[in-house]
Parts: sequence; structure tokens; C-alpha cells
Amino acid sequence: MGPSVRGCDDADTAPDVGAGHPAAVVLMPWSVLIAVVGAFTLALGSALQERDAVRAPGEKVAKAGFLLHLLRQPRWLIGSGAAVLGASLHLVALSGAPLTLIQPIGVTGLLFAIVLSALFNHQRVSAWQIIAGMAVMVGLVGLLWVFPHGAETPVMRTGTALALAGATLGLGLAVYLTAHWTPSGARALLLALAGGAAMGTTSGLARVIAANAVDDWTNLFGWLTPLAALTAVFGALLMQNAYRTGHFAAAYATLLITDPVVGVGIGALLLGEGVPETTVAQAGAAAFAALAIAGTIALARTRHRNPEAREAGERCGAPTRTR
Repeated sequence: MGPSVRGCDDADTAPDVGAGHPAAVVLMPWSVLIAVVGAFTLALGSALQERDAVRAPGEKVAKAGFLLHLLRQPRWLIGSGAAVLGASLHLVALSGAPLTLIQPIGVTGLLFAIVLSALFNHQRVSAWQIIAGMAVMVGLVGLLWVFPHGAETPVMRTGTALALAGATLGLGLAVYLTAHWTPSGARALLLALAGGAAMGTTSGLARVIAANAVDDWTNLFGWLTPLAALTAVFGALLMQNAYRTGHFAAAYATLLITDPVVGVGIGALLLGEGVPETTVAQAGAAAFAALAIAGTIALARTRHRNPEAREAGERCGAPTRTR
């Protein structure tokens, strides 16, 4: 077994920040607020990125050079800046609260994306979309209530981190190499699943980095940081390819489900953040999770699609002209 990863501090000597620690009590409400703001900003960035991802030239599943083309598009750059800001706020939130609390909040980004897309495309948000959005919110509140909210500084062993990142990258690469032969709808879901898994893994690694940086800022420069950056960049490549299929709503909804599920799973199984222990709590968590997922799927299905994205989707991702 490899050594535990806790920045430059030894696992036995690092200060313990438990759920009852005064600093944890103060930080947690702020972390929740920051996570909500981050979810909105990330949704804004993704909505801005969508059109350029759809219109970019290239094959149905574009290579890494596809990102270089997008880097020359002003709107995509603004969207990327917003997405980076949202992700940064997410990391700040993770430094003060556990994955099981912060990750589900990111699902609210779909509701933000629905509203923003309606504004951008001069469309109205339907009553059914509002109902579905409320279902997501109720499901999230329920999850936040039944999951334990310990805030101890997390530990991840070297071997565990490498295995986690390797499995995520391997799965994503398999999806990326085979996605050419799948229909556009299925391709969007598969790429978003792999991209969401990569983002969730990034969140798990970032939770370790950010929480330990509170104790010692030099932990930001540990070897976990480039590993998290690698999974994040690969996840971004997968997600931009998912957007270019023309099925933005389905892709974004899948991302927002997969990312928190993977992140919460890492927190519960690898970082010791815990799961509901009683049968009643477990049943409640399952019911609330199902409600949140059902609401997210309903939002994705009822969202108005961008006409330009629909046209690109019908051409199965054929190259489009940029204007």
C-alpha cells in the first residue's frame, strides 16, 4: 500500500477538523452558498459554449485539436472563463464542506441552464419545466438532510488516487474511441457519462487538495494537483464532444447526474465521509435521489433545443460553417 496523501503533512500529525469544530460550523453555510453560485456560473459557461461546440469543424467525435479551434472563438472563451470560475467556486466550497454536501448542489445547475438557454433563445420556460425543477430541488434538500455531514480533513492513499484516476481515464478513452459508431443521441449520453465521471473524479481529488490546503497552502502544489488537472482537461474534451452532437440538454443533464454521483461515491467509499446508516435513512436517500434524477431527466426532455443545434444534430455532427 502506498503512503497516504495529505499534502506535505503526515496523516497522524495533521490537525483534525471534525464536524463539531468551530471552523467547520462557520465554513459550511458559506460553502453551500458558494456552491450554488458556482453551479449558476458553470451553467452559464456551458450554455455559452454550446453553439461554438456544435458549429466547430471536425468529425463526429473531434480530436484534441478541436479544443484549439474553440480557443479562437470569443463566445466560447467567455463561456470557458465562466465555467472555470464556477469550477473554482466549487473547489472553494469543497474546502469547507464534504463531497456528500457540495456535490448534489451542482445538480441545480441544470435548472439555471434551462432558464439561461430560454433567455438566450428568446423562449419561455414552461410550467412543466418549473415543476420538474422543483422536483430536483426537493430531491436535493432530501439528500442533504439524510447524508452525514462530517468535515474531517480527508486522506487518500497514493495507490488509491492512481487507481481511481487510471480507471476514469481508461473508461473515458474507451468511450471516446468507440463513440464514432454510435447514433448522435446515444453518443451524447455516453460521452457525457464518461465526462461526468472524469469531473466527479476531479472533484474527489480536489476535495483532498483543497481541504488540506486550508491547513497548509503548499499542499496546492502536491502531485495530486496535476493528476486532478489531467482528469479535468480530459473530462472537458469529452463534454465538448457531447455538446457538439446537438443534444445539449441531455448531455448537460447527464453530466450533472454523473458528476455528483461519482463525487459522492468517492467521498463515501474512499474518503470516509459516510453514508446513511439506518434503513429508513437509506430508503429516504434512494427516494430523494430518484426524485432528483427524475426531475433532471424531465427538465432535459422538456428543454427547447437550439434550432442551430438541431440542424447540426440531424447532420450527425457534420462540419458546420462558422460566421
